[in-house]
Amino acid sequence: MGRRIGVVGLGVQGRHLARWAEQLGFEVVVGCDIRDLGSTELPRHTRDWTELLDMGLDGVVLADDFDTHAPRAVAFLEAGVHVLSETAACADEAEGRQLVAAADDSSATYSFAENYVALPHVRMISDAVAAGEVGDVELIEAEYLHGLAPDALRSLLGAPDHWRNRISPTAYCTHTLSPVLAITGARPTTVTAHGIGTEERATAVVMVVRLSTGAVAVTRHGFLQGEPDSHWSWVSVRGTHGLVESRRAQGDDAWSVRFRTEPWASPAGAVRDEVRVPDRLVLGGRTIEPDAEGTVRILQAFRATIDEGAPPLVPVRPAVAASLVGVVAGRSLADGGTPVPVPEFQL
Repeated sequence: MGRRIGVVGLGVQGRHLARWAEQLGFEVVVGCDIRDLGSTELPRHTRDWTELLDMGLDGVVLADDFDTHAPRAVAFLEAGVHVLSETAACADEAEGRQLVAAADDSSATYSFAENYVALPHVRMISDAVAAGEVGDVELIEAEYLHGLAPDALRSLLGAPDHWRNRISPTAYCTHTLSPVLAITGARPTTVTAHGIGTEERATAVVMVVRLSTGAVAVTRHGFLQGEPDSHWSWVSVRGTHGLVESRRAQGDDAWSVRFRTEPWASPAGAVRDEVRVPDRLVLGGRTIEPDAEGTVRILQAFRATIDEGAPPLVPVRPAVAASLVGVVAGRSLADGGTPVPVPEFQL
């Protein structure tokens, strides 16, 4: 049975999610965007997202401006509509707590559309850590970087009122923080942020995050040259017994993962150094490209929460925790890198 959903925000990512949702058996019956987009290839279009609350939808995908999702998500959860929210869960702590409360009280579910958690190399690293292959995690690093030319960066940032210009440079951190939290199962406790770029505005950010397990996470996001080929993502984990990290390679090799175990920790008494290649996802006889696999798995999991009551792939608390790291890191950035505590949400 098809599930009727709507999509709020019909920019590049919203249309991308809508197309994949249709391929995965959802019926996308309405799209919402404040702009007049002309033909959207959807049965219905509205500029007012509140109209979707009374349409009897099974679910909604929120893909509009980065810092607008929490109030909409709360409203849909209160209406009993399942929510898949893209990019940032909340813009501040108050929104985060309201969102958690709404998800706890709702008959529907909240899922975070954080596709980087489900990319092939991240899943392979997560499985290896969960299996104890590298021991206890001591240091984890993650990157989400774009190597844009100056003109391309100016075009992307757009007008002064564009959402990228009204959020802190630290805020767009979930493509690094969500994989960190998923791999470690930890929560963030403090964050220190350092900007890279002009005095007026950092174009890239390095953050050092202390985790509840005692491990340290170092994340880098924004616009720096040398972007990783694995959908702009690179992840490395150093544990008490060894190392596992995605490879800085090109093409299909960019999705492979390197494992190293030191001689003292290896049963053979010698260095174990190997490369593993993730299996490709096949859907209806079609092999899915690795950079689309995260989106497909997120939507599959969203469908399972609606149809089967399965738990969300990325539920509300880790979504809020990852988002709030970027929020409070803005204070650290403004204070010259002073450590700032992250509000506690039990994961």
